Amino acid sequence: MSLLLKGSSLLLLFALVRTAVTYLRRRTLKDLQGPPTTSFWLGNEKDVRFQNEVGDVEFKWLRQYGTAWRSTGVMGEEHLTIADPKAMQYVLHTSGYHFPKRKDVRAIVRFITGDGIVWTEGEDHQRHRKVMNPAFSSAQLKGFVTLFHRAAAKLTQKWKDEAIATDPNGAPTIDITKWMSRMTLDVIGEAGFDYNFGALDNSDSALSAVYKNLFIDSTLYPSKFDMVFKSTWRYLPEPILHLFRYLPGREYTRFRHYLDFVRKTAREVVEKSEETGNGKDIISILMRANNSENPKTKLSDVEVVDQVSTLLLAGHDTTAVSITWLLWELAKHPEYQIKIREELAAARVEATARGDSDFSIADLEGLTMLQAALKEGMRLHPIVWTLVRSAGRDDVIPLAYPITTNSGGQISAIPVSKGQNIQISICTYNRLPQVWGDDVDTFRPERFLNKDKDGQVSVGVYANLLNFSGGLRGCIGWRFSVLEMQTMLAGLIENFHFTLPDNAKEMQILRKPTGLMVPMVKDHMELGSWMGLKVTSVR
Repeated sequence: MSLLLKGSSLLLLFALVRTAVTYLRRRTLKDLQGPPTTSFWLGNEKDVRFQNEVGDVEFKWLRQYGTAWRSTGVMGEEHLTIADPKAMQYVLHTSGYHFPKRKDVRAIVRFITGDGIVWTEGEDHQRHRKVMNPAFSSAQLKGFVTLFHRAAAKLTQKWKDEAIATDPNGAPTIDITKWMSRMTLDVIGEAGFDYNFGALDNSDSALSAVYKNLFIDSTLYPSKFDMVFKSTWRYLPEPILHLFRYLPGREYTRFRHYLDFVRKTAREVVEKSEETGNGKDIISILMRANNSENPKTKLSDVEVVDQVSTLLLAGHDTTAVSITWLLWELAKHPEYQIKIREELAAARVEATARGDSDFSIADLEGLTMLQAALKEGMRLHPIVWTLVRSAGRDDVIPLAYPITTNSGGQISAIPVSKGQNIQISICTYNRLPQVWGDDVDTFRPERFLNKDKDGQVSVGVYANLLNFSGGLRGCIGWRFSVLEMQTMLAGLIENFHFTLPDNAKEMQILRKPTGLMVPMVKDHMELGSWMGLKVTSVR
């Protein structure tokens, strides 16, 4: 470990020199408007990474500079932030593989998910996606609806028996975040791996524990020295970067313990799937598809194992927190709960008349207000709130909405040089008045019922949002996640009414800028990710 630290110090010194040379040589965005630098060492990265809530600075910069702006990164590097739909379309769709993940970001992703699909680039990403596609076909997803209903029903009964029945007023305040996480963990366990994690039955399960507050413990308000250190990684070889997972800092230690534990679980999952051979879960289908591939294009054993950690993270935390944020919005706007519940009652009559005990996919798709509310909740609360890319070549990024430069000109395209850092601000795009209307900060699901799609730039894979990214690297499991959220929400809203707790003013919920945007309570960081809502039974 001491040798690794000494070597890291020498590499840091070397990379700092390289960074300084790059800074002096290249200033390609000098005529773009942007915020003044607020820190010599950290630049405007300090403003973004240490903001109180996601969007505090980005929304302000959008109003000041338009849909694209220049900012200063660590050690004076130039960053281009885009919230313009045409620019995003170009970077993610049109020229997706020419704008790879930035090297330091890839290294961090590898710390968390190993050698899975999220870490890969270019031809490797195409190879991973080809093998994984059969596991996410429409026919495959239809088979999961019963599982989603069963999980929602199990949670419903637990709340009624363990919380509502034991509360003197029949209206307990429940930490929604915790329960959503446990429910979605059980779902991805069974759907993904035919594996029972037992999270809903056991709040102290080892897997639940290793996930708890993962991103809060590791990425919220990072060490300033570590931010400078990471800014040098773009100049270092990937094998050296991967050794940094053994460093003693809180982020490295937390992610290392997490990935080591999940890899152990993943090997058990893969061994079980190999023994069964004919499973209908995602990993079994993936392994059968992999066996049929040309040896030159199939996934390695390590890559297969690391798809498990990728699927666990992507199919569990992001879905759970998205549901949590929407229930919070519905608690603040009970009129939409009423409308959704009326839709559910009508759909229930139709389902019962044809002899079905559960809603079909067609029933769920027909719940127009629930669908609109889900999209609106995701618009206001994108769990992945920013993406980071690097220009792989000299290029020109087009804009849908012209911006004004420092020299007073209007431009509709931005030239970038190879290596240019690019921040894709999802949270800002999701509140762009030109796309979503003037009331972008208001929870108004009707905007998705009346939206005119003509002339709209196609960006995301779902509702033209970027919550699941878009283009060549759009989330492969987005349909799974949407169907799961639709089913879970239908089951919960049909059975429960959600309101803010009596102490809501004292327990103010904030959108904290960790690696994922999670709810936390102001002045109560010790609670970790927390969202308390008052829950009463309506059936």
